[in-house]
Amino acid sequence: MNTHIPGPELWERTVGDIAATLPGATAIFRKYKIDFCCNGDLTLDSAAQRRGVDSDALEQALEALASGTGGTAASAAMSSDELIDHIQTCYHEAHRRALPELIALSRKVEAVHREHPKVPAGLSDALRQMQGELEEHMAKEETVLFPAMRQSAKENVAITTADFRHEHDDQGTQLRLLESLTDDFTLPEGACRSWQALYVGTAQLAEDLMEHIHLENNILFPRFASMENRA
Repeated sequence: MNTHIPGPELWERTVGDIAATLPGATAIFRKYKIDFCCNGDLTLDSAAQRRGVDSDALEQALEALASGTGGTAASAAMSSDELIDHIQTCYHEAHRRALPELIALSRKVEAVHREHPKVPAGLSDALRQMQGELEEHMAKEETVLFPAMRQSAKENVAITTADFRHEHDDQGTQLRLLESLTDDFTLPEGACRSWQALYVGTAQLAEDLMEHIHLENNILFPRFASMENRA
């Protein structure tokens, strides 16, 4: 697989394209809080301006990435069937494991530390809403979308992913709410072990969900959009 290395046209490319083709770029985007999953269609220049990022520092960080095969590049090299299996095993199952424990922890922290000025009030409600909506979304992928994609890959039949992309946008909004409620997962001084575990776990959930959405929006779904254009 050929890896795109940043060149003179870097700022004209979309962040989704860069994330999908340049190993290590997703970590850089997370560091600078560039949304490469739900807003992956923005050019790098537009995304940097929207986030108020130091464009020179971002460019240098991307250009410093060594070429090679990273996690995203390896995923992009998978067949569609392999990528679907990877998404279900590494992300669907991970979300289902993480959310019940995070909801329990958030309830505990909100109750025990309700008088603390930094308590993440409303986090348990946000996580419960995310759990319900994400479970419904993943179930539709597993029972409807993914089987259709597996069949489409054999028969070259068009698959429309617009509804799933819209739901990803909603998930992106939920992620921003989690960041807001936790002050970007910043622990207050003297936070108890439960509070620490809550923020570590919620930050990991957010990172996993961003990567999950990225793999679908920027790698898996475009393969079937190409089929749709040819149909």
